[in-house]
Amino acid sequence: MTNIFSSGKAFAETLLSWYRENARDLPWRHTREPYPIWVSEIMLQQTRVAAVVGYYARFLEAFPTVSALAEASEEELLSLWQGLGYYGRARNLHKAAKVIAERGGFPDTYEDLLKLPGIGAYTAGAVASAAFGRRTPAVDGNVLRVMSRLTDNRGDILSPTVRRGIESEVRALFPEAEEDARIFNQALMELGATLCGPNAAPQCECCPVAGYCLGRERGTAAELPVRAPKKERRLERRTVFVLLRGNRAALRKRPGRGLLAGLWEFPNVEGELSEAEAAEAVASWGLSAADWRGQLSAKHVFTHIEWHMTGYALRVTGEDTQGFSWADAQELQSYAIPSAFARFREAAERMAEEGRG
Repeated sequence: MTNIFSSGKAFAETLLSWYRENARDLPWRHTREPYPIWVSEIMLQQTRVAAVVGYYARFLEAFPTVSALAEASEEELLSLWQGLGYYGRARNLHKAAKVIAERGGFPDTYEDLLKLPGIGAYTAGAVASAAFGRRTPAVDGNVLRVMSRLTDNRGDILSPTVRRGIESEVRALFPEAEEDARIFNQALMELGATLCGPNAAPQCECCPVAGYCLGRERGTAAELPVRAPKKERRLERRTVFVLLRGNRAALRKRPGRGLLAGLWEFPNVEGELSEAEAAEAVASWGLSAADWRGQLSAKHVFTHIEWHMTGYALRVTGEDTQGFSWADAQELQSYAIPSAFARFREAAERMAEEGRG
């Protein structure tokens, strides 16, 4: 078998030839401009490609340049980001856009990109290579999987040492030509997203670089990569209130730090309250229950936490003592309400429409 490092040029040529013929047609692959490439990379972090495509188009329509993004309000940005999750990405995107606008343009090296808010080693490498032709690795989960199988690496890919080792290996394989360097990271990722994908047996019979793969030769490819077991998610039970006064629903802003920081939510408390306990909570906020409209339930999974939610929808009277914001069905569209509250939002919009007039 030919070693990928002893014949790196041939390996890269084979992989890139396959990529040019078979790569998925994705909008951010049709540009060399750093701004849209950067936006796509941030959106794609921990989010499926299919989910990102629509958001990407709407985002660039609303903020076509880095200056437009820098000048936008945080509320505008978070409202547009709603549903993508991991809202810290959007805030860091906003902060970085302001830095870039102030300096008069994008930094074009890995080292300078790494200094921007929210940009780590992977994103800096991806933007530096795709936008500027730099020979810098961008090692994501797909690349870790492909390289582990190609080299029969049994190390834990969650280990920083193993990751750094794979970054060095990818750097050693990088082609010299700028046009090739622009797409080499993407080619490795594409292979990992398709033929050498997760949660399925590798399609070695279709793989363009199967002849270089130690994992295929040794029969270990399907077992790789090695990954330490994840910690179990912490289960939290919450009670969520859809409170309608007239045709307006109560919202409150979450704290500026922590989970879903600074986003809008429907009032909620820890624990699973009975209807009597829920009525006491409503009264403690200075409101009176006028019409109980139903009970809801929902579940939402975060990276480390799982929320199991019981919800109460009711019409209320009185002036709250909590400083809630009250929004009608149309106004609810402008609030950055995370997808964790999607079912409660639907109920609020329906009740708000019923209460018009």
